[in-house]
Amino acid sequence: MTKQQVKMGYGENERLLLINADDFGMCHAFNKAAKRLLLERAISSATLMVPCPWAKEAASFSRDHPELDVGVHLTFTSEWPLYKWEPATRSSGVESLRTEEGWMYPDCETFEKNASAEDVAAEISSQIERAIAWGVDPTHLDIHMGSLYGLATGRDFLDSVFDACLRFGLPLRLPRAYAEHPDLPPPLLDVAKQRIQDAERKGIMIIDDLLGLTFQYDGTETYDTEKAKMVQILRGLKPGISEIIIHPGFDTEELRSIMPHAPKRDIEARLFLDEDIRALIAAEGIRMITWRELRDFQRGAGGQVSTAE
Repeated sequence: MTKQQVKMGYGENERLLLINADDFGMCHAFNKAAKRLLLERAISSATLMVPCPWAKEAASFSRDHPELDVGVHLTFTSEWPLYKWEPATRSSGVESLRTEEGWMYPDCETFEKNASAEDVAAEISSQIERAIAWGVDPTHLDIHMGSLYGLATGRDFLDSVFDACLRFGLPLRLPRAYAEHPDLPPPLLDVAKQRIQDAERKGIMIIDDLLGLTFQYDGTETYDTEKAKMVQILRGLKPGISEIIIHPGFDTEELRSIMPHAPKRDIEARLFLDEDIRALIAAEGIRMITWRELRDFQRGAGGQVSTAE
C-alpha cells in the first residue's frame, strides 16, 4: 500500500483494482472481445496498439464512447511470424526500430539492443499523437511485452516514457512490486527501484502490483482451471492499487491464423463476464477503480498536459 491512494481519498487498507484489456486494436477478434467487456463495464479499461492493422477500428470505438477508458499500449515489437506491423512514425523513418523488412522487431532483446533512444522517443510521441488524432482521449500508458522496461538486457527507455507521461498528463503501468520481484537479478532490481523513485519524484501516478494469467496456451488449460487461478489472484490481492492484465480475444479463424493461443484468449474474454467472478470481487470487498481517476488526480496535482500537434 502506498500513500497515493490515501491522497486520492481511499482507505489505507483498501484493495483497489484495475482490470485492463491489453492489445486493443491488434486484430478484429481482440477488438470484439474488448468492446464487449468495456460496454458491460466488466473491466476498467483497454489499451490501444496504435501501429496494428485493426487499431483504427478500436480508436473509432473509443471516439464514439468517450466515457470508457482507453489508454495507449506503447508498441515496439511485432511478435507473430506471419502477422506484422511497422512503426507509426513516418517522417523520420526511425530506422533503428525496424528489421530489414521494415517491421518492428519480434522480441524485446533484439529491440533493446538495436533501438536508439531518439527513435524510441519519436515513436512514443507518434503513437500517442495518432491516437489523439483518431479521437481517443488517452487515460494512461502501458507497454506491450514490457519492451521499454529493459527487462531483457537492462537497457530501458523509461526516461522517454516519463517525458510522455508528463507531456500528456498520463499515469503509467509501472508496478512498485517490480522493485522486489524474485525473478529479477540484483542489477535490474536496483534499476527498478531507481525508476520507481524517478516516477514518484516526477509526480507520475503508478500502481503497486501487476497480476495476470500466463499468456501462452499449453493445450491442457480449460475454462475451469483458469477460472480457479483467477479466483486465487483476486482473493490474494493486497492493499493498494493492483492491476490485472488480460488479453481477451474471441476464438475465431482469424485469431487462430495469427497465434496458437486462441483458446486461452477466448477464456480470458469470458472470465470477467462470469457472474461468479463479479460476485467474488464484491464479496471480497475489492473496489474497482479506473485509470481515469489516476489520470485526473495526476493532472490535478500539477501534471503537465499537452494537446496533439
